Amino acid sequence: MTDEILINVTPQETRVAVMQQGVVQELHIERGSQRGLVSNVYIGKVKRVLPGMQSAFIDIGLERSAFLHVADIWENSINGDAAKPIEKVLFEGQSLLVQVIKDPIGTKGARLSTQLSFAGRLLVFLPQESHIGVSQRIESEAEREALRAQLQQILPAEHKGGYIIRTLAESATDCELRADIAYLDKLWSNLQQQAQRVAPPALLYKELDISLRVLRDCVNESTGRILVDSRETHERLLTFARDYIADAVPKLEHYVGARPLFDLYSVDEEIERALSRRVDLKSGGYLIIDQTEALTTVDVNTGGFVGGRNFDDTIFKTNLEAAQVIARQLRLRNLGGIIICDFIDMDTAEHRDAVLEEFKKMLAHDHTRISVSGFSSLGLVEMTRKRTRESLAHVLCEPCPTCQGRGEVKTAQSVCYEILREIVREDRQFHAREYRILGSQQVIDLFLDEESQSLAQLSDFIGKPVSLQVETLYSQEQYDVILM
Repeated sequence: MTDEILINVTPQETRVAVMQQGVVQELHIERGSQRGLVSNVYIGKVKRVLPGMQSAFIDIGLERSAFLHVADIWENSINGDAAKPIEKVLFEGQSLLVQVIKDPIGTKGARLSTQLSFAGRLLVFLPQESHIGVSQRIESEAEREALRAQLQQILPAEHKGGYIIRTLAESATDCELRADIAYLDKLWSNLQQQAQRVAPPALLYKELDISLRVLRDCVNESTGRILVDSRETHERLLTFARDYIADAVPKLEHYVGARPLFDLYSVDEEIERALSRRVDLKSGGYLIIDQTEALTTVDVNTGGFVGGRNFDDTIFKTNLEAAQVIARQLRLRNLGGIIICDFIDMDTAEHRDAVLEEFKKMLAHDHTRISVSGFSSLGLVEMTRKRTRESLAHVLCEPCPTCQGRGEVKTAQSVCYEILREIVREDRQFHAREYRILGSQQVIDLFLDEESQSLAQLSDFIGKPVSLQVETLYSQEQYDVILM
């Protein structure tokens, strides 16, 4: 079964599912009102320099000022040990050409760099550099040198700027490389001209929308077809592909079926599962994935899996399957930052090495930069995955208004006792004639049944009547005490 890319387009949002062997591996969602900023280039104005943090806030025209660290200033990155402190490089009011390297996430503003890069189909153009690099995914040194030599022969002697050769360029012809170079040169020339005409803060270059980015970055030899359910987007993709990705043209298909595209491939069901804490394994084990602001934890459990010749064999097989599923879930949910994987404890070093090897093998399919350490002394695998955009849960969900994101609510009994304490507190201050409790059905029912004696004792203690009223719109934790 060949790999497929599904593109579902509505006026409000574009959703992309990357399928491998019929299974969803990646999900990308971009909404018109919340489009990502990564790779956008702005001419900004330095708003504030913070020597103590060796960083600066840059106004690029967004609601929140963006953040620039001294390590992300191009002049410092090439000077190494001779890097200057930020107060020697920037000053307030200075105009600055910057590129977004991380979207605003939560309460944090966008992160910036002054080292610019522009991605083409086969190359990444670095206008401030002069060297030619090769993607780390191309491991053969002979092949890396051959690609460098091929690009150097094509480049004019007077050409300025450096390049990174992408993995897709492994089998590229000279003609294809020249076309990519011409596209990137034109893009850079137009940006420079625009930078001289506009006043900061201003947007100079906007990254391609998600459908064009996926066409540029995800289509490869194993891609069988690209299904698009919008005629307008299909035409736009065809135009782009004819100019830059000729191989993708025959793979593009306009889907006109009666059933919604994502329904046909059960992608919506996969999205629902990707929002759940629990992920069931085929063996009967399961994962628990918890995402916090600081890090993400993945806990592996055997669950109902009792197969295998002995207990060690059961644990080993569960961990092997978990390693494969965790790697997929990280891509599917777009989880980034620090990630802690708590595999089931294994007694033998041979089993630990095999699980770690399998984990790294599955992570190699990820396009995002990943760093994995071995098992720690506590039996945990610590890793980082570069976070550039919000996770799937942060795009589709918001904290629960009932539990305020805790994932738990107080029991009805806890709320009852809280109300009783509140009435005592109010009575000492205001001396009302009567009190009325407004609460959820569960809380009022408890006051009428198990806690009726507690309510009667309170009424005797304060010498005032207490009445009850159900508020159907209240959550279990909500209540009001009305002074009559």
